[in-house]
Amino acid sequence: MRLKKLRIISCFLIAAYFVLYGSGVSTVLAQPNVYHFGFKKSVAGKLPSIDEEGFKPIITKHGALFLGDTTRNELFMTFDNGYENGLTPKILDVLNEKKVPATFFVTGHYIKDQPDLLKRMVDEGHIIGNHSWSHPDMTQLSEEMIRNELKKVKEQVQLMTGQQEMEYLRPPRGIFNEKVLAESKNWGYTSVFWSIAYKDWDVRAQKGAQYAFEQVTKQFHPGAILLLHSVSQDNADALGSIIDEARRQGYEFKSLRDLNMTQQYEIKLTP
Repeated sequence: MRLKKLRIISCFLIAAYFVLYGSGVSTVLAQPNVYHFGFKKSVAGKLPSIDEEGFKPIITKHGALFLGDTTRNELFMTFDNGYENGLTPKILDVLNEKKVPATFFVTGHYIKDQPDLLKRMVDEGHIIGNHSWSHPDMTQLSEEMIRNELKKVKEQVQLMTGQQEMEYLRPPRGIFNEKVLAESKNWGYTSVFWSIAYKDWDVRAQKGAQYAFEQVTKQFHPGAILLLHSVSQDNADALGSIIDEARRQGYEFKSLRDLNMTQQYEIKLTP
């Protein structure tokens, strides 16, 4: 009976995580003006949209990104690294072989657990971004607590890798409000969301490299910011093919640093 209860609880937690993080659909959480990032996905090359999600004004106001320049056939590769599942070395091998720059958003756990991989990321020309120290819901934190979450990641990455600047933040769990965006911007961060994603984070529900390939490539569009989770075996196995297909379609992979602030895609408010 106890084992059955544990299985029920585990299934509930997985389902809850998917609702809050794994889907492309935005969620307005119970607290007023607190959002979970989501978007209308790209279909057949059409641009994705956040026009109906409710948070577009604050995304625009605080210079957060979910797209690059949509007039250019450019893609921006990003990974979330909350913990290591033995696959990041393979991912780095592929990125190095294909000459693709990426941004890895890391947590405090990852920093403490994988200093060698952090150093390799920087040595091979990638960006390390901030995913917070303890992966909290930052909308529940005070401004001082938010600053401490970000400061600890930046300082430890500097110490371990020599990367002096940390310019990009991905709010943990994709949960945010105006306070989170404003406070991180005050500390020099651009919040980076995404315009291509799929349910790839559940290591017990992997469906094969072909599935990952199809889920990602069918969403390609100009200026896309890709979110992939490094714990996914499917992602690691499909990454080379995804890159090859993007280039076959005429896309070029760029670093987030190539997004010149004066030329970033401006999300226009609808009347």
